[in-house]
Amino acid sequence: MAGLIKREDIDEVRTRTDLKEIVDAYVTLKSAGIGSFKGLCPFHDERSPSFHVRPQMGYFHCFGCQESGDVISFIQKMDHISFSEAVEKLAGRIGYELRYEDGGTGPRREDIGRRQRLLDAHKIAGEFFREQLLTPAAATGRQFLSERGFDREASERFGVGFAPQGWDALLKHLTGKGFTQDELKLTGMFSEGNRGIYDRFRGRLIWPIRDIAGDTVGFGARKLFEDDQGPKYLNTPETTLYKKSQVLYGIDLAKRNIASKRQLVVVEGYTDVMACHLAGVDTAVATCGTAFGAEHIKVARRLLSDDGSGGEVVFTFDGDAAGQKAALKAFDEDQRFTAQTYVAVEPSGADPCELRQRKGDEAVHGLIRSRRPLFEFAIRSTLAKFDLSTVEGRVSGLRASAPVVAAIRDGSTRMGYSQELAGWLGMADPNEVLKAVKTAERRLHSQPEAKGAGHGQATPAVGHQQGSTQGASQGGSQRAPQHQQAQNDAMPQAEARPTISRPDPRDPQGRMEREALEVVLQHPGILTAGNWQHFAATEFVIPAYKALQQGLGLAGESQVASSQWLEAVRANVPPELESLVAELALSPLPATGEDTLTRYCRDILNRLFELQITRLKEERLGALQRMDPLVDPESYQLLQRELMELETARRQLRGDQ
Repeated sequence: MAGLIKREDIDEVRTRTDLKEIVDAYVTLKSAGIGSFKGLCPFHDERSPSFHVRPQMGYFHCFGCQESGDVISFIQKMDHISFSEAVEKLAGRIGYELRYEDGGTGPRREDIGRRQRLLDAHKIAGEFFREQLLTPAAATGRQFLSERGFDREASERFGVGFAPQGWDALLKHLTGKGFTQDELKLTGMFSEGNRGIYDRFRGRLIWPIRDIAGDTVGFGARKLFEDDQGPKYLNTPETTLYKKSQVLYGIDLAKRNIASKRQLVVVEGYTDVMACHLAGVDTAVATCGTAFGAEHIKVARRLLSDDGSGGEVVFTFDGDAAGQKAALKAFDEDQRFTAQTYVAVEPSGADPCELRQRKGDEAVHGLIRSRRPLFEFAIRSTLAKFDLSTVEGRVSGLRASAPVVAAIRDGSTRMGYSQELAGWLGMADPNEVLKAVKTAERRLHSQPEAKGAGHGQATPAVGHQQGSTQGASQGGSQRAPQHQQAQNDAMPQAEARPTISRPDPRDPQGRMEREALEVVLQHPGILTAGNWQHFAATEFVIPAYKALQQGLGLAGESQVASSQWLEAVRANVPPELESLVAELALSPLPATGEDTLTRYCRDILNRLFELQITRLKEERLGALQRMDPLVDPESYQLLQRELMELETARRQLRGDQ
């Protein structure tokens, strides 16, 4: 059982991981000055780059959408995974074995290495299949794609390939790349007979099935030739990489769009996903040979509920009996989504791929726009089994549909559909329906708890996600040690304190303070012990900058390693200012080389200190003018000495410039 990852291991992973190398896999970065890079933000749409990365500091910040963080939070946001999963992924990437609190365990180093070998094998296999699709032997496969409206560009976009008809084409290719047969047995790409292993996929179109991070974990294969005695579709069997109850085809391409549009469209096949994306419905995914279940819902929650605002899930089903049965099966899991789940049914029975072929892209959009709440679909489908023109039919319809309405968790929604049901049944008195629903509700609640849980009754709904325990304790707040976080969550909330608003960067009053904070955040090593004393003594006037100055002082006293500098600063400032720390730490400084950078930093600090000296001199001069030297000669002389010392300090600063 996995426990909480030790804090020192998290810091080690963060320190050892090259942020630029990680970001480069998602964003094209270009140099933006000394030690800084920039590119188009992966978290929002933009035309000019405002996303900055400072590898030495290990932080990124977007000046457009204000997203910021370290390498762990970057992976969390990009791959929509928990804090612990992000740390484990990065640890596996650098071959670092994590330790866990309270005797918990995580992936062993040998398991991490084995997993990476399997991923490498899948990656090479995918490249092999794509190359084979261009060969003369794959003409039937290319024709299949063309007839369904998919050209070469579409095939390449989705990584579609072709498995040759021989028994060992892929086997020879992978063993030639250094993989052993023992390793290949674990991939699911091979079957085993009396003479050893042989290719599982032969003479078929191949779709790579990727996880949310974009790694290929399995394949789906479609029969092309009549002499193929296998099933129409053949998927990778369950392996350590591929769990069909957890993967969604197309999730790697759709995840950003799902998160930004707050919509997830569930279709039934690989070609349906392709058709939807090509038509502009770029939130479409498909299950891989299994119903949309609890594990898929966890993936959906992460994408739709990251900020707690919920979203919508749209299931597309054929209009035939099988499609209706599939929709009603989805209703069993729907309570995990409350009223935000919809069904889009094509009356003609056409799937999205066929719709696009026959009527074009707009027809696919029209199908999604025609969505109806799943509750409504489930109730109406139940009523359709009865002749509502007769009294007996209406009574039977009420008895059958009342439990469906009673299963709705949200009270307001349940009441609303009770009233709708009265109308659909043609009953003048809705109280009769309400009474039947109440009776069904009591029966539902009187069932064993385990049964109710099996129908999702105890599962948080979309928009009210609780998150995993480990993710909450490790990723929810980096401001408290991991082992304290669970305890902190259970403690009474402290009285709310007023928040500090972010200052306007164009405010001339705070310009000097902002520039000084940029220097100290980005180059703390340039400050001498005397500089730190002057910096701590300086009176900042902008509240947000004053809070950052105090946080910098506390971090400076702790003498943390340079790689943990920003993390220490962020831990010592109010939560609402954490992104401001990243913003100032990644703001470009007007310097073209190391010499000009050092000179600029010293000039900014000297100007800040001189401004402070000027303020103090003005205070002392005012006090001196208000004082009678005959009444209190000692205080008068003390003020004069202080003024002389301040002037000496000012001249020394001028001499340093």
